[in-house]
Amino acid sequence: MEDYIELGYWGLFLASFLAATVIPLSSEIVLSVLIANGFDFIFCLLVATLGNWLGGLSSYGLGWLANWKILERYFGIKQEKVFAIKKYINPWGSPLAFLCWLPLVGDVFAVALGFFRVSFPKVSLWMLLGKLIRYTLWGLFTLWGIRFF
Repeated sequence: MEDYIELGYWGLFLASFLAATVIPLSSEIVLSVLIANGFDFIFCLLVATLGNWLGGLSSYGLGWLANWKILERYFGIKQEKVFAIKKYINPWGSPLAFLCWLPLVGDVFAVALGFFRVSFPKVSLWMLLGKLIRYTLWGLFTLWGIRFF
């Protein structure tokens, strides 16, 4: 984590991007440390949101291009998990992308949305909205923590 923090905004972007893929990483720590160290609050939110959104879209792209041998071997995404999510995709469709920020299942949601060819523009918008709200709430929580502790 220290390496990401030392890189400032670029580190936040990279950590946020990677956290939205199947790589386990907590970009919230980087965001909180940068805010606590006086980095611009709004710019931190924008950088984190952009990085996480693009990372989520890369997972969507993995699903779109789905080669199961590669997905299972290198990314640990099982075909059964993606097909199990189909029952949520059918009734919800693109708004399911709003939840792509969730730990563990969010990455699988993004891959499944791509695999089932759910509308890219709609998925992009819902995903962006979910990730923006996530980082805004986390950032506000960080500011609140700094002020009261």
